[in-house]
Amino acid sequence: MSEDPEERARPAVKWLWLLGVMLAAGAAIPAQGRVNAELAAAANDPLVSTLFTYLVGLAIIAPVTLLTRRGRWGLAAVGPALRSGEVSWWHLLAGCLGTYFIFTQGVAMAVVGVAVFSVAVVTGQTIGGLLWDKIGLGSGGPKQLNGFRLIGAALTIVSVLWAVSPQLGSNGGLAWALMVVLPFTGGFVQSAQQAINGRQTAAYGTLLPATLFNFLTGALLMAAVYGGKVLIAGTGEALPTVWWNYLGGALGLIFVGLGAYLITQVGVLVTAMGMIAGQLVGSLVLDIIFPAPGSVIAFATVAGTVLTLVAVLVASLPDIRRSRPR
Repeated sequence: MSEDPEERARPAVKWLWLLGVMLAAGAAIPAQGRVNAELAAAANDPLVSTLFTYLVGLAIIAPVTLLTRRGRWGLAAVGPALRSGEVSWWHLLAGCLGTYFIFTQGVAMAVVGVAVFSVAVVTGQTIGGLLWDKIGLGSGGPKQLNGFRLIGAALTIVSVLWAVSPQLGSNGGLAWALMVVLPFTGGFVQSAQQAINGRQTAAYGTLLPATLFNFLTGALLMAAVYGGKVLIAGTGEALPTVWWNYLGGALGLIFVGLGAYLITQVGVLVTAMGMIAGQLVGSLVLDIIFPAPGSVIAFATVAGTVLTLVAVLVASLPDIRRSRPR
């Protein structure tokens, strides 16, 4: 069995670097959500935003993977990884899981609001991170769920609730409650996608093939779904001409690729928690620079965001202590 990435000693500067990567990867998620929500609203069709997210991402990652030495070297490692059992054929379909999460952005965010959407996604990501680490879906095999990890996971959910509490309203209603299930399951499924991507990245030695397969399979699935919708109901509204409405795929490359790398370093749970902190930081910056309707910035917003960083440090504490020189 390969060495558990969490058992390797790392200097404190490496942990700071990894934390920075987690924040950057997480910050791309609310930016993508804002872009995709705008495209879905302009086209009056959430399938359009999901489809273009994968088409644009594929248009970027395909030449990067096929035309670089590292990309071709990684693709050459796919066959041996499949034959050895390090990677199963269904791992190559992880991108299909991501289509569901992106679809929930276009469908549920406008109904339940950004705050409730964020809490539901984070809860799903955290519970998923605990489960996938426990069963060893990611790289390095099963990981022990010690007290620090469990406390950190609980603290993450509490801190997100605190951060978005100024925006929580009394919507109620069974239909609204059922709509909340979408982002919860979306976050749960996304954490599985990240775990599988991390497993592939560890097997191939580079994140490029896993990222390419994500966008290729996602694009094929969404092309089939959208094609079926067009046959039944037609194309609908004309596509918007605002160029930044189509940046969802580029932003998706950031958190899919970096997430795959991070899981090989710190596991599914800590990756999910670090990216959650990045989501809150990114949302806070977006609300300051480009405020969305209904956005609220209060003490709880800032304090809850800071607390997510504390939660990540708590969950990582045993590994940080192990990395200190004796």
